[in-house]
Formats: sequence, structure tokens, C-alpha cells
Amino acid sequence: MMTGAYQSGLDCNVLVLNKHYMAIRIIGAKRAFSLLFRDLAEVVSLEEGRYSNYDFQSWCEVSQFRRNFEPDGHDWVSTVNLYIEVPRIIRLLFYDRLPRTDVTFNRRNIFARDKNKCQYCGKHFPTSELSLDHVIPRTQGGKTTWENIVCACAACNVKKGGRKPKQAGMKLIKKPVKPRRNPLIHVHLGHDRYRSWKQFLDHAYWSVELK
Repeated sequence: MMTGAYQSGLDCNVLVLNKHYMAIRIIGAKRAFSLLFRDLAEVVSLEEGRYSNYDFQSWCEVSQFRRNFEPDGHDWVSTVNLYIEVPRIIRLLFYDRLPRTDVTFNRRNIFARDKNKCQYCGKHFPTSELSLDHVIPRTQGGKTTWENIVCACAACNVKKGGRKPKQAGMKLIKKPVKPRRNPLIHVHLGHDRYRSWKQFLDHAYWSVELK
């Protein structure tokens, strides 16, 4: 379908909602266009504070209009005949019930949950300068779970050693818990390109007309 593209357009991320307008994952633009082209999803677009829904054909028509009047305000991919705007949000059309939304317990999601912040001193660090710490050390029966693993900087990790925070005279800035949805969504929310995600997550579940 896509014969050429601006690299920045295909590098964009797209927020995926299920049929019930619940955020379930983040995918790349290529995958999003594949779903739209096969009529497995529709675009949900924020326009002047309201949300509009478009199938693939109508989204192509909207894209042509926007390309003519506001070409610098969007990300694009190109086909032989036209430019198509990269959507920010799509809604799947084939879920009749809520899918399982368990968040994978891995290093990337732990860093995303803690927002690259040491959970003892509260300072932000590059990923390379943070490690994962067992709040209750394994030597004292601590488990490797969402509720017992946090990000820690090198200095705090050394200070804590193989002790519990209280034993080391330290305190967690926030109790670790298992995220209810993919924490990587919040990593992207800080980028202007994805500001419509936050608006949707905050408001659209309650305000979008159900079909």
C-alpha cells in the first residue's frame, strides 16, 4: 500500500483503543495504517475539542484537505497519488469485550513506571545510571515483583546495601505498585506530538458517543 514515506511519519507512534474506547497499547504508524486499510480500525481525531471518527477512505479525504491548508501541522506518509496524515489515535473495530491488559513485568516497563526517577532520593537519571533495587532484599525473603522492585541511583543503591529502607535510614518516595495500563503511554505524553493522547485518556472515555 505505502510506496514511499517521510521517515519521521513512519517513525510516529499511534495510541490504540479497543472497541470500548479504552487505551490498550501503542503501535507504530505502519501497523496502524495496515489496520485502517483492512477496515479493522478507524481513526479517532481530536478537532476543536471534539472527537471525530473516520474510516480509511474518509481519512484520506481529510488528509488531502489538511495537506493543502496546514501541511506543517501534521506528520505525513506518501503514496503514489497522495499524502496521508499519520493518525494519533485509532480505535479497533473487532473487540466485543475488553481484552486482557496485563502489563509485562520487564525492565523497560519498570523504568517507565518510575519515570527514570530514583525512588529513594527522587532525582531523575539517564537509564544507564539507574539500577533495579529489591525494596525488601532477596536475602530477607523479598520477591521479584512489581511491588518490590524500584529504580535506584548508584549512590542510593550503595547506601541501602542489602537492607530494608528503614534499616538503612531511607524512605521510598512512592509505594511501588503494578501499573493498570502500559506505563510507556505516559512516557510519550510529554511530547507535543502526542498531547491528544492525554486529552483522550483524561476525557474521551466518558464523552465520546458510543456506537
